[in-house]
Order: sequence, then structure tokens, then C-alpha cells
Amino acid sequence: MPGATINRAIARSTGSSLRDVDELGSVRPMPPLPPPSPLRENFLLSVLIPVFDEKSTIREIVTRVKAVPYRKEIVLVDDCSRDGTSDILKQMAAADPELRLLVHQKNLGKGAALRTAFGVAKGDVWIVQDADLEYSPEDYPRLLKPIVDGLAHVVYGSRFAGGSYSRVHLFSHYLGNKLLTFSSNVFTGLNLTDMETCYKVMRREVAERIEIKSNRFNVEPELTAKIGRLKARLYEVPISYAGRDFAEGKKISWRDGLWALWAIVRYRFFD
Repeated sequence: MPGATINRAIARSTGSSLRDVDELGSVRPMPPLPPPSPLRENFLLSVLIPVFDEKSTIREIVTRVKAVPYRKEIVLVDDCSRDGTSDILKQMAAADPELRLLVHQKNLGKGAALRTAFGVAKGDVWIVQDADLEYSPEDYPRLLKPIVDGLAHVVYGSRFAGGSYSRVHLFSHYLGNKLLTFSSNVFTGLNLTDMETCYKVMRREVAERIEIKSNRFNVEPELTAKIGRLKARLYEVPISYAGRDFAEGKKISWRDGLWALWAIVRYRFFD
């Protein structure tokens, strides 16, 4: 296939213009976003919740999200749960018009669930929320403030920046996170303390320019790389963290760490 045709195909599939794709097919940095501006008082918050086998926590986390005093839509994506979570979600969605439930017929992973949620979200600001109880929605006001005040396009919640509490975990988990964050910073030029955080908050004009390709947990470095390429104004704020271990249902493994390293390199140069 001639090079020009290849470039057109890449541009079409990535949402880039031809001038954003070089002769090798890699994607150049996207045009910078306009400076952020303060949000109106009644802005809409989209809370995007990927769910897989969380029957013991899903009701509680949704209750906590609903208690946060913002006008919001809650988008739940059931990634083919097999432990009874699906039935609970259907009951909740039928009883609560504020909840929007989408269902995967096959388990695909967190990235795929977020891709589905990104396709329907309508809010002025989007926030990713895990379906367990590791991350507290009580941190939403702190996370949203730089965006609401017109300072940031994107805010990350850092578990290592001094939140009000944080559960102590194994040193190997801490070291793995630091390695991935450091590697991501090297390739993106950012200076994050917690790239792997669940709490990624972004204005709609940023989120709508991101096409998620990753299916699993490697969505975290993918989002970070693409936010960096957009030249988005990025802030970090400290958050609380009540991490769980594998016996309590934690799903990420060392294999996901290897995929994340590959994603760090891939999405720095390719879309």
C-alpha cells in the first residue's frame, strides 16, 4: 500500500489530520487545547464506573457517589460480571433514573469498559471511579476545584501526595507503581507522582479527543500519553486511598504491569 494511503488510513482511524501523521505512520503532537476557563455553577459531572465482579461493594460505592453534591450522571459499564453483580446492577438501574447501565456480553477489561463509557458520557467534566471502595468520592470537591476554577483541563488524584489517609501495602506494589510512573514521565515529559491512579478527571473537550485503544489496565498509561500529547494543562491533588489486597478482590497483576510498560512506549509514538 503506498505511503500516502497508509497515512490516510492512520489519520482516519486516529482522528488525526494528515499533517499530524508522519511518513512512518507515527502521530505527531496534537494541536494544543485552548486555555481552560471557569465552569458554570450548574455544570454536569459524568461519573464513569467500570464494573466487574463487585457484588460486595457496588451498592455502597454508588451510594457514596450519589451523595456528592454535584449535578451528575452515573454511567455504569458491567464488563460481563459473573458473581451476581449483573443482577444487582439491573435492579439498581431500574429503580434509579440517575443511573445509566451498559452491559458487555464478554469480559473485555477496564479499558474496554471506559471506551464504552466515553461513547455515551454527556457531562462537562468526566471522572473515572472504580467500583470497589479503594477511592473515596468524598475527594471529588478537591479533584474538581482546579477544573471548576479554570486552572486545569485535567486533574489526577495522587495516592502519594499526602492525602488524609492511605493503607500501607507491600513494598513491591509501591515499587511497581513508582517504576511505571517514572517510565511514563520519561516518555511523556510530565512530572506525575501517580500515573496509575484511578482518579483521572478531565474536561469534556479533552476526553472527546481521546480514542481509547487499550482493553485492560494499560488504559492508564494510554490516557496519560494522549493527555500529554494534547498539551493539556494537568494538575495533581492528594487523595485518600483504602487499597485492598488480592484476597479482598484486587484484580491487577504483574502481567498488567508488563502490558503497561508496552503501552507507555506505544502511545508515546503511535495512536
